[in-house]
Amino acid sequence: MTVFTEPVQVPAAPEPTSGRRRLPAPLRRPVTVLAIAWLAAIVLASATAHWWVPFQVDQQDLAHALAGPSGGHWLGTDELGRDIFSRIVTGGWISIGPALLSVAVAFCVGVPMALLAAEHGRRVEGTSSRVAELLLALPTTVILLAFVGAVGVHVWAIMAVLGLLLAAPVYRILLAPAQSLRTRLHVDAAKVNGVGSLLVNVRHVLPGMATTIAVQAAQLFALGILIEAGLAFMGYGPAIPAPSWGGLIGDAQQHIYDDAWMMVPTGVVLALTVIAANQIADALAGERERTAPARRPVRQAGRPVAAAPAVGEASPRTDGALLEVRDLHVGVVEGTELVTGVSVSVRPGTVLGLVGESGCGKTMTARSLMGLLPDGVEVSGGSILFEGRELVGLTDKQHQAVRGRDIALISQEPMVALDPMFSIGHQLTQPIRRFRRVGRDEARRIALDLLAQVGIVDPERILRSHPHALSGGMAQRVCIALALTGSPKLLIADEPTTALDVTVQAEILSLLRSLVRGTGLSIVLVSHDLGVVADLCDDVAVMYAGQVVESGTVAEVLDRPAHPYTSALLSANPHIPQGEAVPDRLPAIPGTVPAPKDWPTGCRFTSRCPLVTPECHKAIAAAPAHGVGTARCIHPLTLAPTTAMPNESGAVR
Repeated sequence: MTVFTEPVQVPAAPEPTSGRRRLPAPLRRPVTVLAIAWLAAIVLASATAHWWVPFQVDQQDLAHALAGPSGGHWLGTDELGRDIFSRIVTGGWISIGPALLSVAVAFCVGVPMALLAAEHGRRVEGTSSRVAELLLALPTTVILLAFVGAVGVHVWAIMAVLGLLLAAPVYRILLAPAQSLRTRLHVDAAKVNGVGSLLVNVRHVLPGMATTIAVQAAQLFALGILIEAGLAFMGYGPAIPAPSWGGLIGDAQQHIYDDAWMMVPTGVVLALTVIAANQIADALAGERERTAPARRPVRQAGRPVAAAPAVGEASPRTDGALLEVRDLHVGVVEGTELVTGVSVSVRPGTVLGLVGESGCGKTMTARSLMGLLPDGVEVSGGSILFEGRELVGLTDKQHQAVRGRDIALISQEPMVALDPMFSIGHQLTQPIRRFRRVGRDEARRIALDLLAQVGIVDPERILRSHPHALSGGMAQRVCIALALTGSPKLLIADEPTTALDVTVQAEILSLLRSLVRGTGLSIVLVSHDLGVVADLCDDVAVMYAGQVVESGTVAEVLDRPAHPYTSALLSANPHIPQGEAVPDRLPAIPGTVPAPKDWPTGCRFTSRCPLVTPECHKAIAAAPAHGVGTARCIHPLTLAPTTAMPNESGAVR
């Protein structure tokens, strides 16, 4: 019948500096503003046409039939001398109104079907899906013509029937988002708090589908206008002399050879209206050009960026580093920078910890190593060398040769990383066959070995299980096994123990430690827990507000911090060394991490630092510290050594 596209998620734009709410960025583009203005003008003009058009739609002037544009008739006249401009404006509502009715009917039927199916599970979903499939199987044109033959030409009734037929694709599109939203924790919390089913749908589910509904409504509106115009063109429009756009085009085609101009005004208005509706749909969906060329790293003037080799070419490694990041900058495309000047390195068989509060850029830095940045965010400067190969600027297809095989990711949420539709065996054997080029039986054997390697006692049973049957710790072990399917040399572990209890957390840390010792694997560990970093990592980089403020070996940084932020994190750490008294209240760092748009020009910790001086408001470069590390502070000598950090077991390092 027609093709509907799934909506594209729109990346969040940077917050405006003013306190006033603004339209989303896609709706502020000039072409979208013009589309909205055109539709608004057409609807307003057609709805009020009876009060202001220069001629009545049935007023004839046979002496000036088929006349071209003039001062009296701005767009000319038709074969009976009727004013074309007045008929186009008046006929606009007869074309737009029924199209709006079809959209309203489609969503009034399709949305409740999707909500009920998502709420009540398989039985209701099965019945609703069968009804939708039946409606999709019906030929739309034949049904509409049969309705006309049975009932007569009633434009509004015909478009209502069209809306009923369009409810099926609306249901199919909205079912998956509705089911996903029903599983969110905030929906469960609302139900626990006694919120009724209707209010749960209205308050928590429908708002999450608002963008999808808006996109599909705009597309269906354009489709409805075209179908109504097509029916009117074939003679199934409003009764004469009431005009409609399809009827005007039908009249014009009879005079295509003696007065071709009659076709132009109505055709242009119809085309512009449909294009405007589709443009609004594209803007709401945040659709981007699909064939956009790969961006080169953007170098900002005055920024000292290490020279990077051509994309994909080898480059000499320094000090035998497996991974070397030089002056990395990550930011919103043509917008605010989110990470600036990050330089770290990872040696083979070692663990690097990226530590800091939420919002410091740890995850964004880690994901840039694999080219997994969100839509609208890019690496805007610097270099990422993996075994001497430049990764910055690789296309997504080129990154696929690295992901899984050389660099793998362990997700923070194991249940999100595992697909609930497939068994663990399927999800493990498929990447093994793809990465290692082995058969099904060999892939299954390797999967069993990997599960045993990550400490799963009964791998045969786990292979047959689905994710919902696993505990959180077991699911995280499976995710680690999944990351090992391509025999990577580097693991990106994005807070792998955050969602786990203390006992399971210690088991996962022990597992990661044994993998490093037994296989020579390297790990980049993202964490906000200094206890985890002290227990597992060899080196650490402390991040604050998008930059590394201190780096070095774990022993040096945690025992003798050279930056006030590192010292403040150590003071606020809840792990108390054995033999020391537990304080009544842990020290807290005042304030919050500034947003990227609010970063100061000098040290970014100035608003929370007890040692701030006027010199701190000037640009501060990273200086050598801890032998092999750096510190971005002008007061490193004013800090007294702190107590040694305990690891997860409570022992002092």
